[in-house]
Amino acid sequence: MSRIGKLPIAIPNGVTVAVTPDNVVTVKGSKGQLEKAMSKEIKIAVEDNSVVVTRDNDEKSVRALHGLTRSLINNMVIGVTEGYQKTLELVGVGYRAQMQGKKLVMNLGYSHPIEIKEVAGITYTTPNTTTVVVSGIDKELVGAVAADIRTWRKPEPYKGKGIKYAGEFIKRKEGKTGKK
Repeated sequence: MSRIGKLPIAIPNGVTVAVTPDNVVTVKGSKGQLEKAMSKEIKIAVEDNSVVVTRDNDEKSVRALHGLTRSLINNMVIGVTEGYQKTLELVGVGYRAQMQGKKLVMNLGYSHPIEIKEVAGITYTTPNTTTVVVSGIDKELVGAVAADIRTWRKPEPYKGKGIKYAGEFIKRKEGKTGKK
């Protein structure tokens, strides 16, 4: 049995979980509502303030979906209660970010500023000029948007310049040593 899949998901107060017969899970909470279609090979049941995920057979593909389905539902419950956020740090001379209306505008050493439009369900905040916080209720979407922002200037290994996640370690390389 899947060690993750067999664990029940506790439903906190103020959160409602509904499962349709065709395995579409809807989670409503104080921060919003999330909906996701799950595989029909996995059984999802709401029992006494918890969600239980089970499977009928032990085929390899179904076993793989068991723990995944449980994790996805758990992420939805956490998202509508607490939310998710990713913090990005801009490292480099002249690198800065600011909000202009609902757009995120970043200067990253290019000849033009990079403008990132608002994504539905995602909010950007800039506590200071070198930090961008991407937050929302959908864990997958928050991670995807943060990764998209990071692709504009990935950290390079020589000086460490670029956009990196908070707490990310950049493996550094030694530069040219020159003639001796």
